[in-house]
Amino acid sequence: MYDVVILGGGSGGYACALRSAQLGLKVALIERDKLGGTCLHRGCIPTKALLHSAELLDEIRHAGQFGIGVGEPALDIAKVHAYKRDVVDKSAKGIEGLFKKYKAEGIHGHGRLTGAHEVEVTAADGSRRTLSTRFVMIATGSVPREIRIAPTDGTRIVNSDHVLELERVPKSIVVLGAGAVGTEFASVYRSFGADVTLVEMLPRVLPIEDEEVSKELDRQLRKRDIKVMTGTQLVGAEVAEAGVKVRVRKGDKESALEAELLLVAIGRAPVTGDVGLDRVGLETDRGYVPVDGYMRTRVPNVYAIGDVVNTPWLAHVASAEGILAVEHMAGLEVRPLNYDLTPSCTYCEPEVGSVGLTEARARERGHDVEVGKFSFMASGKARILGKAAGFVKVVRDRKYDEVLGVHIVGPHATDLIAEACVALRLEATAEELYRTIHAHPTLSEAVMEAAHASHGNPIHS
Repeated sequence: MYDVVILGGGSGGYACALRSAQLGLKVALIERDKLGGTCLHRGCIPTKALLHSAELLDEIRHAGQFGIGVGEPALDIAKVHAYKRDVVDKSAKGIEGLFKKYKAEGIHGHGRLTGAHEVEVTAADGSRRTLSTRFVMIATGSVPREIRIAPTDGTRIVNSDHVLELERVPKSIVVLGAGAVGTEFASVYRSFGADVTLVEMLPRVLPIEDEEVSKELDRQLRKRDIKVMTGTQLVGAEVAEAGVKVRVRKGDKESALEAELLLVAIGRAPVTGDVGLDRVGLETDRGYVPVDGYMRTRVPNVYAIGDVVNTPWLAHVASAEGILAVEHMAGLEVRPLNYDLTPSCTYCEPEVGSVGLTEARARERGHDVEVGKFSFMASGKARILGKAAGFVKVVRDRKYDEVLGVHIVGPHATDLIAEACVALRLEATAEELYRTIHAHPTLSEAVMEAAHASHGNPIHS
């Protein structure tokens, strides 16, 4: 008899397993592929490895401005993939080591609910066993979403899984979807030398980000010669001998694009179709499993986390949900997550990091809003790095001075946002932020300066 059986070994599932073991619970995690799930093997980690190679390539190309003479760099895509796989493999071994350390049991196979307290495991050889458990955690994740008019074939029309293993750099690529995934791959392949067109149905790139951030990123992508087409809908895609012919429509005008590859990056779909939800009377809403603030389904001992619930599709959200859920199972005092405090990070060039409310959302919620911006053009450290594009934007409530949101586009934005995450968690004021002494010269000074600017007294701008 187990205390917890977890279906799925991704970021949420393995975090849940490790925390269960730390709490002294008998836990089994069922995974039919590899521990680490999408984030480690087909998402966060391998894509960021590619992005790092792309960043180094660009830095070498511009080394002359720092007084360093080098020849024209050459990209070896096979070695890039070898480096990427090495990072992934070492991370996977690290997770396996943690399972041994905490004595969490990993079971290879496909898990399916057969009752509220029973999970059937089917191994690769077809053999089956049934596990009895007090609690069940559904953490089966998601897969790239397909669209009927452009089904992926893994060769000419590809998704994010396919493109990660692409052993060549295409001469040209159309990327459908300017969310985080699409924008990151557009950034990678532009650095690798491809002709890139980024197509987004909504009015702007990174539509969930603050509007000013989206506008600045759009400008910077165009400066890198990425063709950006917003407010543009895909109406057809036809595979040809030399590539893909893509038809798009903006308003009443239809146009054609030709490229070697079409990357479909329009989001992800939850994997809930073959986990036995019907056996315990659970229904989905648009594929998602409804849960309460403690991640419980309507069946009290069955929980769900990560991409199978309708919360942000982020590895760090899944991990936080997994820890919250298992601590609730164990009877610890826990509080539901505040998803307003979820950091959002996009690792393109330049990077984007944000947390909290956008300016528009803060006004929609009735706040008396004041904003402050600080350009990296005025940052000594940014100029030293040769990366002075972008800015930090602080959104605050005028009455109480509480920081409601921080939005960054620029160098190391995905690291800089951590300070803002802590500030929002502690309900810090903008004054507390700008009266905190920041080291000089650092990029983090820009956060302090933006807080100053929200009070109308920036020092360096």
